[in-house]
Amino acid sequence: MNDQIHSDGSDHEHGALGDAEYAEFMELAAEEGFDLEEVEGAIDEAGHGPLPVLAVVGRPNVGKSTLVNRIIGRREAVVEDKPGVTRDRVTYEAEWAGRRFKVVDTGGWEQDVLGIDASVAAQAEYAIEASDAVVFVVDSTVGATDTDEAVVKLLRRAKKPVVLCANKVDGQSGEADATALWSLGLGEPHPVSSLHGRGTGDLLDAVLEALPEAPAQRFGTAIGGPRRIALIGRPNVGKSSLLNKVANEDRVVVNELAGTTRDPVDELIELGGITWKFIDTAGIRRRVHLQEGADYYASLRTAAAVEKAEVAVVLIDAGESISVQDQRIITMAVEAGRALVIAYNKWDKLDEERRYYLEREIETELAQIAWAPRVNVSAVTGRHMEKLVPAIETALASWETRVPTGRLNAFLGEIVASHPHPVRGGKQPRILFGTQAGTKPPRFVLFASGFLEHGYRRFVERRLREEFGFEGTPIHISVRVREKRGRNK
Repeated sequence: MNDQIHSDGSDHEHGALGDAEYAEFMELAAEEGFDLEEVEGAIDEAGHGPLPVLAVVGRPNVGKSTLVNRIIGRREAVVEDKPGVTRDRVTYEAEWAGRRFKVVDTGGWEQDVLGIDASVAAQAEYAIEASDAVVFVVDSTVGATDTDEAVVKLLRRAKKPVVLCANKVDGQSGEADATALWSLGLGEPHPVSSLHGRGTGDLLDAVLEALPEAPAQRFGTAIGGPRRIALIGRPNVGKSSLLNKVANEDRVVVNELAGTTRDPVDELIELGGITWKFIDTAGIRRRVHLQEGADYYASLRTAAAVEKAEVAVVLIDAGESISVQDQRIITMAVEAGRALVIAYNKWDKLDEERRYYLEREIETELAQIAWAPRVNVSAVTGRHMEKLVPAIETALASWETRVPTGRLNAFLGEIVASHPHPVRGGKQPRILFGTQAGTKPPRFVLFASGFLEHGYRRFVERRLREEFGFEGTPIHISVRVREKRGRNK
């Protein structure tokens, strides 16, 4: 396999493009009349993949949502003068001093709570886990409470960079209250008035120092470490049985009762001379906000496990109709940008009639992931288990594949010549050139003379897959439109 260094942005300053390729590409962009700074920004954006994530946490009613509105520069997060208005994690894009990042507004964190308050706390904990840095908001007029101290312990365990925000400091008289927060042991408290904007610039300067230029890969381990495979699916589809069969021993508890697994279980397993890290996860029952109690926490931990994996193996019970929940779980893995393998379990129990209907369901319900490798297995009998690892290796290889810019543009030229974009409003937009700016998953930037319709983008993606493979990986395509010609060719 390819090396585990950040090959999607940190080896070069130009995404995945080498210096010579980048220079050639920028010359092409200049000839086509594009603004070179815009082109550079597009490559940088796609090359770095996801933006760094900043989580804003604290107990209820300390002004987190007001601060988020101040950071993003608009009133987007709901603000009310009572605790508990924000319940779910909500993500926004922000920019400061020319750097873009994501801000996650969380519900107030409280210890030893039950019901919906427990759900809010779980969302905040997951936001910290999935973030690159944290702003911890404390009400300086109240001072550090027991709950604040509990959040500090949580933050220390997470080992993420923390910027301490002493909120509600509206003037010089409040500076002393802010100074008292040094006692939390999180470094300098930044006195801020989220409501009036006082001190937010200094706070954001500190945030940029804490955030990485590009987010760390959440998957994988150190260079040369085992690849991480998350087993996900609905309850009782056989994830734990599959892990036991792959390991050739009873590593995890298996029970007919759905929901036996609550926490993700990591197991190092050697297959075909290679050590893999398999992660058995809790079954995801339904939408997160409809869950309660242990199921709710289990689904959040499963989502975190997918974030840390490189490949998601989605198990589907072949004996049951493909459900909306199966589709939602697949979508979660695709949106996380992970390589994907679909394993239809309990295949040994299928009769001819069920097989016929299953094939029809796959064609209609899962057409959007026809590119994912499929294995028909039985975790109980071991049927076709030998096909699982080759499918995973295929998906990983595609996930890390990069098409050289010259070859990509020759291919795009053929597409434009043989299947031009339909004429719309008397104009015919066309793809001028493009590049693959990143991998894990493959990310392409296309530069066009006009807006490309969604159907045509889907066609381009389909042709990319036909030409270059990409079996088992989502691919991301962004399009930049040339507003006007800078000069005539």
